[in-house]
Amino acid sequence: MAQVQYTEDNIRSLDWHEHIRLRPGMYIGKLGDGSAADDGIYVLLKEIIDNSIDEFVMGHGKTIDITVKDGTVTVRDYGRGIPLGKVIDCVSRINTGGKYDSRAFKKSVGLNGVGTKAVNALSSYFRVESVREGEAKIAEFSQGTITKDHKVGRSEAKNGTTMVFVPDASIFHNFQYRVQHVERLLWNYAYLNAGLTIVFNGQKYKSENGLKDLLAANLSEDQLYPTTHLRGEDIEVALTHTNSYGEEYYSFVNGQYTTQGGTHQAAFREAYVKVIRDFFQKDYEAVDIRSGIVAAVSVKVIEPVFESQTKTKLGSTEMEPNGKGIKAFILEFLQKELDNYLHKNPETAQSLQRKILQSERERKELAGIAKLARERAKKASLHNRKLRDCKVHFTDKHELAPESTLFITEGDSASGSITIARNVSTQAVFSLKGKPLNTFGLTKKVVYENEEFNLLQAALDIEDGLETLRYNKVVIATDADVDGMHIRLLMITFFLQFFPDLVKSGHLYVLQTPLFRVRNKKATYYCYQDAERQEAIRTLGGKPEITRFKGLGEISPDEFKHFIGEDIRLEPVVVGKDAHLKDMLNFYMGKNTPERQDFIITNLKVEKDTAEFVAATPEEKADSV
Repeated sequence: MAQVQYTEDNIRSLDWHEHIRLRPGMYIGKLGDGSAADDGIYVLLKEIIDNSIDEFVMGHGKTIDITVKDGTVTVRDYGRGIPLGKVIDCVSRINTGGKYDSRAFKKSVGLNGVGTKAVNALSSYFRVESVREGEAKIAEFSQGTITKDHKVGRSEAKNGTTMVFVPDASIFHNFQYRVQHVERLLWNYAYLNAGLTIVFNGQKYKSENGLKDLLAANLSEDQLYPTTHLRGEDIEVALTHTNSYGEEYYSFVNGQYTTQGGTHQAAFREAYVKVIRDFFQKDYEAVDIRSGIVAAVSVKVIEPVFESQTKTKLGSTEMEPNGKGIKAFILEFLQKELDNYLHKNPETAQSLQRKILQSERERKELAGIAKLARERAKKASLHNRKLRDCKVHFTDKHELAPESTLFITEGDSASGSITIARNVSTQAVFSLKGKPLNTFGLTKKVVYENEEFNLLQAALDIEDGLETLRYNKVVIATDADVDGMHIRLLMITFFLQFFPDLVKSGHLYVLQTPLFRVRNKKATYYCYQDAERQEAIRTLGGKPEITRFKGLGEISPDEFKHFIGEDIRLEPVVVGKDAHLKDMLNFYMGKNTPERQDFIITNLKVEKDTAEFVAATPEEKADSV
C-alpha cells in the first residue's frame, strides 16, 4: 500500500473568504435553492437585516427598506451608519464588529463577528455604503475580495447603512427568493419590534401588538379562548389552544427566530405544565395540557450562546453571566403572570380545562388501540418492505440531520426507482399501496387502525410530537397526473389533520420531477416546464429526441439520481397566512359541493387544454395558433 507523504507542503492557510466559500455550511447551514425557509439565501438576508434590527433596538432608525429583484438584495437602514474608517473592516475582516463592545450592543443576536463577512464571501457582488453626518463611504466586493474602494465623499442622504448583494450562483444553484419565506421572516421582525416599519418591495410590515399579532396571523384553526398575552422585562408570551393535534411554538431570542427551539422553549413547555397543574390542583398529564397549544415565546439574553452559527437553537442556560437560569426565570414569570391572568379570566380557565379533559378522554380511549398498533408496527418493522430506511437521522449533537429525507411514494415501479437511485446514508423510502384513505373529519383512531398510516407514523416516530421526528424532510413523491395529484392531496390532508405542526414547521415537501427529456448525441436536458423544453430544443437545434415522462416509474434509476441529488427540486407545503385549515380541507376533501365541482371542471379543462397543446406536433400547434 502506497504511503501518503505528510510534509510541510500539506499545510496551508486559507484567507477568511476562501474558508467561508470552501465550507459555507459552517456559516449559513444548508445551501438549497430557496424552496425551504432555512435555505442559505435567507440566512444571508437575515444576517444583513440583523444589523439593522440591532440599530433599531439601540434606538436608532425606525424604518428599514428592503428590495429583492432578479436575485439582487438591497437593505437600507437609517441608523447611525458604520464608522467610516471601519466600513471595509466590518464587512471583510473576520471577528471585527461593534457587537464585541457591550456598551454599544447589549442584547444583540450577531455576536460572532462573522455574519456580514459570510454574506460578502458568498456573493458574486457585494456593496456597502455608510452615511454619517453628511459624509459617505462606499466599498464594493466580489466573492469577498475588494474590487472598488471609494474615497469618502459628501452626501445629502440620511444617516444609515445600505448593503447590496447578489448570492453567488456557483454556490447557490438555481436559487430563487420565495415571497412567502421572505414575508414570514419580515413579519417576525415586525412582531418582535413594536414601532419598527419594514418596507419590502413597496409593502409595509408593522405590528402594534407584538406576539399577539403573530398568533393571530398564524392561527389556521378556531381558537378555544382569546389569546393570553403576557409581557415582562426581557420576556413576552402569547398563547392559546385550538382543537388540532400536536403543539405549535414560535420561539425567539433577541429577535432571532429559533426554529429548532432550545433551552428557552424547553423551559417554557415545562414551566407551563407546572403552572397549569398548580392552578387547577390536578396532576394532569403533560401531553393533555399541551395538546393543541399554539404559543409564542420571546426572551432577551445578554450574550446568547447558540448551538450553531445559523442561530436556530439556543444553548444558553443563563439569562446573563452569573445570573438567573432561563428555566427559573421563565417559571417565575409564568407562576406570577399566567396564574394571575387565569384567576382574572375564569372563562379562559374553564375553556382550557375543558380542552385538557377532552384530550385526556381521547388519549385514554386510544390507549388500547395505540398499544396494539405500536406492537404491530414493531413486528412489521422486522420484515417491513414499506420502509427502506437510511443510515443517518441525527447529527452528533442529537439534532435532525439537515439532509435526512423520507420519500413517500406509491407503486412498486416508482418506489423501486427511487430506492435504487437514493443516497442510502440520508434518503429513505416509504411505499404506499394504492390510494390512501381520505382522513378529513376522522379522529386519530384511524391512524392506529389503518396499517399504512400506523406504519408511516412509526417510521416518522411522531406519535408523541415532533421532538422525536426522524427525518428533516418528508417528501411526497407521486406522478404528475390526476391519480398522483389525488394521492398528494390525500397525504397532505393526513398530515394537516393529525400532524399540522409537521407542516407548519416546514418539514413537508412535494418532489418536482421533470416532464420532458430533450437530448441529442451531444447533450441531455431535463425540463420541468414546457418553456424549459422549448428552450432546450432551441439550444440543441435540429430535431432532438423528446421524451414525455408520464410517471415516476418510467424514469430509470440512473436518471433519477439527477432529480434527488444535488439538483433536487422540492416544493414546500406552506399553509398560507390567511388559510383556515378546517374550511380549506372541507372544500378540497369534504363532501361534494357545487363550488368544488365548478372548481374541478374549470381546472380540468385548463389542464386538458395544456396537455393537448404540449403533446401536439409543431404543425398542429401552428394551426391552433
